[in-house]
Amino acid sequence: MVMEDFNLLISTSRGNENNACSEIWFLLGELGDREALVDRTDVAGLVVAKTNLDPFKAIEGLRSLLKKRPWEFRYVLRVVPVEVVVRTRIEEIGRAASSLHYKILENESFRVTVEKRHSDISTRDIIEAAVKNLNRRVDLENPDKIILIEVLGRLTGVSVIKPSDILSVTKEKPA
Repeated sequence: MVMEDFNLLISTSRGNENNACSEIWFLLGELGDREALVDRTDVAGLVVAKTNLDPFKAIEGLRSLLKKRPWEFRYVLRVVPVEVVVRTRIEEIGRAASSLHYKILENESFRVTVEKRHSDISTRDIIEAAVKNLNRRVDLENPDKIILIEVLGRLTGVSVIKPSDILSVTKEKPA
């Protein structure tokens, strides 16, 4: 059974989940969290972590480690902050997204990104629940904020992030 209160979602290549778990655990330790919990998920190529650090600060720290010591990133491909984890039910996803709407300021634009694995809930229904009562400008190409909904079977992680809050190791790794 997958950890239910993760706050980081980590992508790796299929078959490297255990290596990515060890790597992210070590890297979070380098940032000062020696008690981070890391776990595989039921989805190939995805692991989750629960860090005591603020997940956004953890990603900033990982980004600066990546600049200084890129060779320490061998298996971790992408790290995404997760603010709220709920059961995969439309009402719960909608409530979680609504609780984060305050992060999208009046003059800001947004888009919803749904990453769905092991679920047959309609993406359209998820998006409609996530934006209910949100009166902000939509910008699919270049949004100020992203309502990110990561469905992992029975659990869903919800965040409102800036595009820069995602650490993409492959794009950002110095050559």
